[in-house]
Amino acid sequence: MIAASLCRGNLWRQIKFLYLKQDMHLDHSKANNQHAQWLLEIGARLTMDNNKMIQVPQSMVCANLNALINRIYPGIGKLRAQDDWYFLDPIILCPRNNEVHDINKAILQQFNPSAEVYMLRSVDSV
Repeated sequence: MIAASLCRGNLWRQIKFLYLKQDMHLDHSKANNQHAQWLLEIGARLTMDNNKMIQVPQSMVCANLNALINRIYPGIGKLRAQDDWYFLDPIILCPRNNEVHDINKAILQQFNPSAEVYMLRSVDSV
């Protein structure tokens, strides 16, 4: 069994080890540490009121879908075709595909009408 392990195989000499030098998930600023603590308290159910509701900080509340889109993707209507990295990190998560479709439609409506837009669809089942 030891002879068949990865470290005994021919590939072992070709493996390059990479080491994490910086925690990329959290920069440990005061605001990020407070947010991380708030998320932990939600997970532990420490922030629920008697109706099992969680109070969301006002800084995270958006009045409507367009306000949410503009907060996550500021300046989205002024993008150029070569700005593909713009969508790499910010995301909007949704529990259902119909909500994803509605948000995608609202985002696409904010693009420059002369820009070429390609839409990919998701599938819930095969």
